[in-house]
Parts: sequence; C-alpha cells; structure tokens
Amino acid sequence: MWCIPQSRLPVLPADLADVAAVELGCGSGYVSAWLARRGARPVGVDVSARQLAIAHRLQGEFGLRFPLVQADAERVPLGAGCADLVISEYGASVWCDPYSWVPEAVRLLRPGGRLVFMAQSTLARLCIPEQGPASGRLVRDLFGLHRVVQRGTSGSEYQLFTLPHGEWIRLLGRCGLMVEDLIEVQVPPGATNNDFPELPDEWGRRWPAEEVWFARRSSAP
Repeated sequence: MWCIPQSRLPVLPADLADVAAVELGCGSGYVSAWLARRGARPVGVDVSARQLAIAHRLQGEFGLRFPLVQADAERVPLGAGCADLVISEYGASVWCDPYSWVPEAVRLLRPGGRLVFMAQSTLARLCIPEQGPASGRLVRDLFGLHRVVQRGTSGSEYQLFTLPHGEWIRLLGRCGLMVEDLIEVQVPPGATNNDFPELPDEWGRRWPAEEVWFARRSSAP
C-alpha cells in the first residue's frame, strides 16, 4: 500500500532464476511480471476475465510473456507439484477462504517449495469497522475471526477473509507447511498511502497494517 521497495521489504526470494512460480489472484499480473523479470517462470491465475485482459494488454506493452489462467484460486487447473513458489499479494490471500486456497497452494508446490502471501494484518482487520478508517480501538472479536464484511464508500458490501495468527500457524502446519518468517510491516517515515483511506499513514507507523507470511513445504516424501 505504501510502495515500500523490495530492498526494504523482501517479499520475493533472492534467487528466482528458472523458478517455476504460480501467482494466485494475479490481477493485472504485476507480481508475476516482477518474477519474470528476475528469471522466474510464472503462471498468473485469476478468476476475473477482465483482470486477465488487462494483464494480457500489459504483457504486450512491456514485452513480457507468461501464461495467464482464468480460474478460482481454490480450484486451480494446474498439475500437482508444478511450482517451486506459490505467491499471493492481496489476491487469494484476501478474497479466498484460507481453508480452501492454502491446501490448494500446497497441492501445487513441489516438496521443499515455498508459499509467500501478503495481506492486511490481522490487527488491522480487528481495528477497521465495517465502514470507515482504522482507529486505535478493537472493533471486532479475535476469536472466531474468519469472514470479514466491509462496506465501500458507495455502501456496497464485500467479504474478505483472515485468521488469527495462531490459526494461521495451525492451518499451515496441518497442510504440511513450516512457517519460516512473518514480517509485520511498519510504514517508513515519509511514505504515503493515497489509495486505501481505511488505513491512514499514521496508523501504519504505529501498528502493522500489512503482513507477509513465508512458509515451506516439507521436503520429506
């Protein structure tokens, strides 16, 4: 949200040469484009034909080519064990049920492969009401946190997903993943978020507005 560079927020693995990657909820394909420029072989998956049309147009504009697949991230028409890296940046990690998309991500991963996903932090979800910006007060219950309803400025209602940290760890573990790291993102001085008014800049300097999870599939048979 605050355009923090990779050098300060290392979301992508350092060595991506010839890495087979699947992006779940790729949208316009910018994460897959970053991967491709660094030598990876990404496949972008998104349920929206409109988003994939934008991704295809941008591929032509920037001279990049990688497969784009229209599919729900909870049911991906790719073979098991096809990826060294599965990544989701505000895609499946926000819009899909984690009890469905995480097992599907693991199915796609080869033994030893990595899952990386980024979303608004659990704490941010607890502090953002159905409508309006985050405050310094907890407005949602932590226990039972799963589906979160929010309303846009026009009054339209949409549903997001998140879990408490303990449940994330248990879910990842049940699926055969070991958590390697969790970055709770602090907004650096001078950074400005112009697109997401529900998370004011000052809030993100005091508390983690975003978080990035890193997990690895067991290499054991």
